[in-house]
Formats: sequence, C-alpha cells, structure tokens
Amino acid sequence: MNNYDIIIIGSGPGGYVTAIRASQLGFKTAIVEKESLGGICLNWGCIPTKALLKSAHVFQYLSHAQDYGLNEVKPSFEFGNIISRSRGVASKMSKGIEFLMKKNKIDVIMGTAELEPNKKITVKEESGTKEYTAKHIIIATGARSRQLPNIPQDGKKIIGYREAMTLPEQPKEMIVVGSGAIGVEFADVYNSLGTKVTIVEFQPVILPLEDEEVSKHMEKSLKKSGISIMTNSSVESVQVSGDRVVAQVKTSAGMQTLEADVLLSAVGINPNTENIGLEKLGISTEKGRIIVDSFYKTNVEGYYAIGDILPTQALAHVASAEGITCVEKIAGLHIEPIDYGNIPGCTYCSPEVASVGITEKQAKEKGLDILVGKFPLSASGKATANGNTEGFIKVIFDKKYGEWLGCHMVGDGVTDMIAEAVLGRKLETTGHEILKSVHPHPTISEAVMEAVAVAYGEAIHI
Repeated sequence: MNNYDIIIIGSGPGGYVTAIRASQLGFKTAIVEKESLGGICLNWGCIPTKALLKSAHVFQYLSHAQDYGLNEVKPSFEFGNIISRSRGVASKMSKGIEFLMKKNKIDVIMGTAELEPNKKITVKEESGTKEYTAKHIIIATGARSRQLPNIPQDGKKIIGYREAMTLPEQPKEMIVVGSGAIGVEFADVYNSLGTKVTIVEFQPVILPLEDEEVSKHMEKSLKKSGISIMTNSSVESVQVSGDRVVAQVKTSAGMQTLEADVLLSAVGINPNTENIGLEKLGISTEKGRIIVDSFYKTNVEGYYAIGDILPTQALAHVASAEGITCVEKIAGLHIEPIDYGNIPGCTYCSPEVASVGITEKQAKEKGLDILVGKFPLSASGKATANGNTEGFIKVIFDKKYGEWLGCHMVGDGVTDMIAEAVLGRKLETTGHEILKSVHPHPTISEAVMEAVAVAYGEAIHI
C-alpha cells in the first residue's frame, strides 16, 4: 500500500507536472503536499499575481476609454473584490490540479515529508506519522520569500509577496524593495490602482537581468506611470512606527528616510531545503541549494531534486521541464539535458517584458561580431490600432553564422510572443530563415520579423 515506484515531495509546477509524466510512463506514483496542490505558483505566485495585474490593467483601460473614441468612464473598485477574484482564480487552478491527480491515478498524500535512508520518507499527516517507500524519490519543495536581517518581515507592515496578495486594505503608500519580476509586477499592480509606490533597487538599473535598453526603457515607463524609482540604493534598516513603516535608505547622495503604509520585500527567494532530512542522508548542497547531475540525480542513489531548490533559474516552466526530463531519464528514454541558455524570462507588468538568450552587452563581452536589429512598436500597425505603441523588439545575431543569440522584447503582449525566439533558437534558425517565414499582418508578432530585417539591412517599415 505504501510502496511506490516514484514519490514526489511538493506539488508545485515542478512536482505535479513530474507526477503526471511519471504516471503517463507507467510508474506507480504518489505526491506529498503540506498545504495546497499547485504549490506557490498556482496559489501564491504566478497565477494569482496575473489575476491582480489583469484587474489593475482593466481599471487603467477603463480610465482611458476616451483614447478609444468612447465616452468618458469613471471606473471605481472595491479593493477586497480584486483580492477575492485573485484568490478565486488560484482556488480554481488548485482544484484543477486535484482533478489531474485523480485522472492520472496519482495518490495525493497531505502532510509534511522528511527524507529517510534506504529510499524511504516519513510523512506527518493528520492521522499521525506514516512511512512510505519508493524506488525513486524526487524532491520538489520549492522556495519562499527571502528575508534579509535588515528588513525583518512581520507579515503586516513589512511583508513578502504572499501577504502582498491578500492585504486587508489598499495602502496609500508602498515601498517595494527589489526590482526583479516580482517587485516590478507588484509595483505596477498597486500603482495602477492608485497607491503611491517607490521602488528601491541596489543595482544601477531596474530589472537588472534584462538587456540594458530594456531596463532603461522600463525605468522611464514606470516613472511616467507615477512610480518613484531609486537605483544604486539599499535599505539599511526598517522600523514600524505606529501605523507607518520608516525605512532608512542609503543612496549615492547619502542617507534618505522613506515612509509608507507598507513595505514589500521582493529581494529574491530562499530554497526550502531545511528540515527535510538532507543532512541525515548526506545529500550534497551548496549555499542551501541541492547539487544534481544533468538529469537531476543527487549524490545519493535513488534521490533526485528539481525546481527552485537547485542553482538553476527559479521559474515555474524550468521546474516543469526539469521534472519531465528527470522521470523520462528514469524511464530509460533517450533525452537531452535542458539547455539553460535558452530559457525565456517574462515580467507581466505594463508594458510586458520578455527575453531569451544573451544580451547585447554579454555578446560584446564574449567578443562576438554581432548584428543587432531593433523595431519600435510605434511603427507597428497592430500596436497603433490597439492604442498601445510603447516598446520595441530587439534581436541579436552572430554575423558570421547567423545564429540567433538573443531576443529582448518590451510591449503589450510580448510574453505571448517570446516562444517564437525560443523555438527558433532550439531549431538553430538563422536570421534569413526568420525573414523568409511569412508572418501574419497586422499582428504584433510580425515586429519580430521586422526587427530581424533591421539587423540585416532589409527594413521595410522604418
């Protein structure tokens, strides 16, 4: 009864996808979850944040109805209803995972798991502690909001992303520390709804992992929308004074004091690798992350790890891909390791940001002879008809061989377009092949072809 081929610990986009693929491959599979099926992504991350962003952006659209030839609209909202819609979306998705588990005959064990030697785990369930065995145990315990000692989270005034999704009332003023995807998305949500937002970023630019042109464009765009941005700045200390948060911020011009109703710490994540039994098995870690081979085996036979607990990109689609690769290798299928240089990254603010491959700066640092093409969406017929021409598509090619080195996008809906570049790079597509692939008109996606045309000196529309 308690013996399986594969047991997965954690049911996020790494764990539940892994479980389904394992079942498809004929393995008797179980998954252990201590909270809600779907993990952080479906319940407290990717999905509910997109619901919040959609509500905020619809509010903005309605506020600018006159730009589309419509009568003036003065929209209003109940903040609690926006939060409730987001939670409803998350709940629906979690129930969907429950259905998929039943459909694929996967046993769901609700409780807190701990690894044991000899391919065993113990699970603290409501009815008591039970022991389970499996030929293969896959650890997919994910990550949580990173807490800095100088920004101690209290869950009310100094919060992480989880609390930012369920605030009891809308703050009038908010400080967001960190300008990666999480920080920028929440800054956009609250700013769009009327909160005065200040972003504090330690790096010289916001979205520091993106191409420099993208980062600079987004800084201008967010400032234009009303967000204050402090780069080259660090929060040295935070304290709660009455119903206010007071932050001491070190800047190039000296110390500054910021006050707000709430401070959101969005300075990254910490892997959930404590108290799961790694030490007693001797599973190797580095800086809290589990060390694995190209197919996710740890140094201990029969134990594997995927997702945010690895040193790889902490993204939902990466965790899913790692899980599928892991179980397909266990099943003996002939597969290739994941190419971590071809992983797309997306930020769902307005305008959206999407990218894959290397930046222009990275290409130059590698000493590559490159062709760069940039097509502004202001020259796109579809973007003009949509009333949203902000942004651009930027492509980078190797001049000698035509290899597509990178693609960087800013604009409305670009997160749904980046897959063309991912697939093109996977298939080792050249710039000329993109140009000879007829793109539909009028679409935003044809801006990719137009950017390639700019790179090769064949621009038509600019």
